[in-house]
Amino acid sequence: MRKPTGSESGSSGGGATQDTARDEAASQTPLSTVVRVRSLLPSLPPAERRVAQRVIDDPEGVANSTITELAQNCGTSETTVIRFCRAIGFHGYPELRLTLATEAGRAQSATGGRVIGSDISPDDSLEQIVEKVTFADARAVEETASQLDIKMLEQVVDVIVAADRVDVYGVGASAFVALDFQQKLHRIGRNCYAWSDAHIMLTSAALLGAGDVAVGISHTGSTVETIDALEVAKSKGVTTVALTNFPKSPIAEVADLILTTAARETTFRSGATASRLAQLTVVDCVFVGVAQRTFGPTRKALEATFEAVRGRTVRPDRRRR
Repeated sequence: MRKPTGSESGSSGGGATQDTARDEAASQTPLSTVVRVRSLLPSLPPAERRVAQRVIDDPEGVANSTITELAQNCGTSETTVIRFCRAIGFHGYPELRLTLATEAGRAQSATGGRVIGSDISPDDSLEQIVEKVTFADARAVEETASQLDIKMLEQVVDVIVAADRVDVYGVGASAFVALDFQQKLHRIGRNCYAWSDAHIMLTSAALLGAGDVAVGISHTGSTVETIDALEVAKSKGVTTVALTNFPKSPIAEVADLILTTAARETTFRSGATASRLAQLTVVDCVFVGVAQRTFGPTRKALEATFEAVRGRTVRPDRRRR
């Protein structure tokens, strides 16, 4: 997602902005409203956040509730519900209800009328666990693809193609994604380094300069180590890129370009595969974009690296019988 301009984020021209948001909502895939609400959740005021959480947890129930019922269930006022609707791009509550009902119907049709959640309960069978995990992972990839800003993606590809060096920062589960990005870019001859140690991230960022790119990966967008590294890089005139699930999170404040995922929360959220798969999807899109722009050199690099490791597989005559 791109950062809003001053006219988009301010009060003037609000009607045009809301009309645009509704047009985009109409053209997106099922549950796109829930995806958008989830991405904005941390940036909303507490009362509106309660309304947002209810929409995320039970969109069909919200679609069947009056504004008075929803306000009471969320411990807030009808005015707050209306403010929430406008904050996510709707004129009012009736429009939100209609959109949620339509999207819920499409989602049920896509699953044959069955409702598949992502929360794992103690009584679930292993078969149900497999179904829920694969459903959540598949939805994370689909929803990430549906909301990915192609123009922003193109800008990220542009700066990486032109970069002298790319440093990627990520800690915890995001560190694995950073390493994957490094391996992909390094294999096609790009100077790329992935760092996960807080001190090394900072010293790396301090040595970057104009013409380099720094990429920070953080699902929450609030990982201090990653934000600090991007901030140091930005102070050196480096183009900074953030990959996060929340476009209005703190990491966005130090990023020139922002790419977003759309992974939902699950019962076992810590290091969840859904968020990592969503991040890897975006990384793959960036990588393929860079590879396409540098098609000739990329093919030569891939052929050379393939030849280098070709002999490292077990030959058929050495396999055990």
